[in-house]
Amino acid sequence: MKTLFPKQKDFTKKWYMIDADGKVLGRMASEVAKLLRGKHKPEFTPFLDCGDEVVIINASKVVMTGKKTETKIYRYHSNFPGGLKEIPYTEMMEKKPELVIYDAVRKMLTHNRLQKTLMRHLRVYKGAEHKQTAQKPEVWEF
Repeated sequence: MKTLFPKQKDFTKKWYMIDADGKVLGRMASEVAKLLRGKHKPEFTPFLDCGDEVVIINASKVVMTGKKTETKIYRYHSNFPGGLKEIPYTEMMEKKPELVIYDAVRKMLTHNRLQKTLMRHLRVYKGAEHKQTAQKPEVWEF
């Protein structure tokens, strides 16, 4: 008996829209990662891109629980001596709230070549307007 693996062409992609207004960042990011990966489908295959397209609106209205709004710091390094940069969460939400969601979702996906492909299927918008109205995304509630 042979095991049947689906091919990339066997998957159909759907469009989902998530309103981040009042949602907790980590819980929303894990749900988005599940949709991007395709784990909600019965034909899920770990090494293929079988997920769906996700549009997130109202990124500036996402919330965090506890004291994380004061204590969370985003760090990156420029690979030069003394090149460590630190940005507090409150400043990041004022400047680029889309990057907060991108970063949370990216860290919840697999850390391999598939991650870059899956992140291309995520679109995050600061406000309520988005450019994917022609695709007619379904509202995903959790």
